[in-house]
Amino acid sequence: MKKLLLSLTALVLTTGLFAQKKSDDVAKIKTETIDLGKIKQDNPTSAIFEVLNIGKEDLLIEQANPTCGCTISDYTKDKIAPGSKGAIKATYNAKNLGMFEKHLTVKFAGCDDMKSITIKGEVIKNEEASTTPVAVPSTTEEAVSVVPARKNTTPVPVKTNSTTVAPPKKVSPKKLTTTTVTAPVKP
Repeated sequence: MKKLLLSLTALVLTTGLFAQKKSDDVAKIKTETIDLGKIKQDNPTSAIFEVLNIGKEDLLIEQANPTCGCTISDYTKDKIAPGSKGAIKATYNAKNLGMFEKHLTVKFAGCDDMKSITIKGEVIKNEEASTTPVAVPSTTEEAVSVVPARKNTTPVPVKTNSTTVAPPKKVSPKKLTTTTVTAPVKP
């Protein structure tokens, strides 16, 4: 009887030691869906998802796989310390006109489940594209990176302890020319 009780206790403890964590317990993805808005056809566009390590151990992104060949991904390969941030970059090739919604599955080391992140938007003909952004965030906390993709580049590391804002560019003063047009006055 003692052997049976001892064996059951060992089995329960062993099972507890090998229990897997859930993704939501170790990582928080700031925004799980990024709307790229209207993008020009044949102009690959990227979105950068911010990943925060909310666990007590280093976090490692094992994979971030797109569900189709029209999207490519890159991600922070190094371990992310507790409280620090990493990034997942998803680039859509924008070949086909129309609305799109593409998903990537994200797997963290030591977790038995996967997270899903999404990029969406609309591909329009080059002539229809506007040069103004779809939406401008009002604070840096709301900002989500959406950048045109470049070939053979590595993702920019995400700052962990502070927000970096680029200083405004200096503009050289130029002489302004004004032209006054007067209409003839009828008596």
